Amino acid sequence: MVKLDGLDNGDLSSIVEELRCRLGGSSDFIVRLIQDERNRIDKYAVCYIDGLVDKSLLAFLLEAVVAEAREDAVHPSDLAASLASRVPVGALADAATEDSLVQAMLNGEVVIIGAGRSGGLSVAIPGGPSRSIEEPSSQTVVRGPKDGFTENLADNLSLVRRRLRTPDLRIEDRILGRYTRTKIAVVYIHGIVQPVILDELRRRLDKIDIDSILESGYIEELIQDTAWTPFPTIQNTERPDSVSAYLLEGHAAVLVDGTPFALLLPVTFFKFFLSSEDYYQRHDIASFVRMIRFFSFFVSLLLPSLYIAVTTFQQEMIPTTMLISLAAQREGIPLPALLEALLMELTFEVIREAGIRMPRVIGPAISIVGALVLGQAAVQAGLVSGAMVIIVSFTAIASFVIPALGMSAAIRLMRFLLMLLAGSFGLFGVLIGMIPLLLHLVALRSFGVPYLLPIAPLNWGNFKDLFFRMPWRVLKQRPAVIGSRNPRRQPKRNRHGEGNRT
Repeated sequence: MVKLDGLDNGDLSSIVEELRCRLGGSSDFIVRLIQDERNRIDKYAVCYIDGLVDKSLLAFLLEAVVAEAREDAVHPSDLAASLASRVPVGALADAATEDSLVQAMLNGEVVIIGAGRSGGLSVAIPGGPSRSIEEPSSQTVVRGPKDGFTENLADNLSLVRRRLRTPDLRIEDRILGRYTRTKIAVVYIHGIVQPVILDELRRRLDKIDIDSILESGYIEELIQDTAWTPFPTIQNTERPDSVSAYLLEGHAAVLVDGTPFALLLPVTFFKFFLSSEDYYQRHDIASFVRMIRFFSFFVSLLLPSLYIAVTTFQQEMIPTTMLISLAAQREGIPLPALLEALLMELTFEVIREAGIRMPRVIGPAISIVGALVLGQAAVQAGLVSGAMVIIVSFTAIASFVIPALGMSAAIRLMRFLLMLLAGSFGLFGVLIGMIPLLLHLVALRSFGVPYLLPIAPLNWGNFKDLFFRMPWRVLKQRPAVIGSRNPRRQPKRNRHGEGNRT
């Protein structure tokens, strides 16, 4: 580590070479030497990484440094104060060591080293290529904001700050990853979030020691309560309005530089069935759509296994007319119902994955045509029955109704397990699978919060916004997460209609 103090002309060249060697002679390391025009001696060295700085602000900065080099009155030690008055740049900070200079450049800052100046100066003008703010691709709504997070952390924080214009919105910065040095931000509202949740989040983030953080999924897996569960215990979203709504309910958010997905915690099982659009339309319509989501959850999880069970073991539970129709369809089918369902489910999973990985222009067409052609061909070939195609198709459509992709993926995994149990033991097998599944959900925690809250443990206050959404005039209190810190979101009204928050 080189201490940057007492530099003269020779030291200026040597420290630039030290920085170049530290970066391995990378071609994107750019150095601009600014000379004193009178004696032709290098007075300043402006160093930065190409592609990480704003070129327009860099031009203003270089002009200011050149102007300083021409003036004899300004000593290099006064460079920071002089630049602050000349150039509308970002934050200026002193960097006294080689490590701090290198890290500043890797963070998108420009480093200025002056001959005879003690240490260097870093100027924050990050820039480079970035994606513009667009509508979220994974969480679309008909009514509601159309802006979504991007890969730029500063832009994402500004989208949240625009919605929560309160001084109680707090942002804590951290850097994780020994090689990636990824910036992350912990966001919460002071006075609403529970301190126990915030302290636990800080403790788990401080325990992370890994060489790289390339996406928020790394942090999600490292800080969750348990990794041995298919169900997500941390919500992810690319919608700023969803993050703002969760913060107002006492949750905390983790935003990661380089990804448009923010993490929300703690979270309960029922939160994955809610959409931000539920709060932008009438409460009766929102409640109806929410009930459809819960119905689709049970359909996606249980429909194939129930069909396998009743057609294989419990035929007496099927009405006679329907049983005759199903028996006629299955006449000549060489596979049992279990293998028939597994074949169709696996085929659909392959088509779904192929549609995602293929180019966007032809992906949807391949998915639709592939499903239609393969389904029709399988029925005509006598490999599967028409009823099985209907069951699998409706199950797949129901899985897309669930707003959270993480919960939808967990249901897909559990569906295969229940199908195997149903093919082995019938309805008793479905029951054998559902009991441990329910016990597992009861035992899950998300940062200490019971996963099935408010059902287990029972909390009647949260039922106003669970299966149904009550009108806003009824939702006067925030959902209870842990404790009851600042629980009221609307003031109490007396008989004269006057508000009172006490």
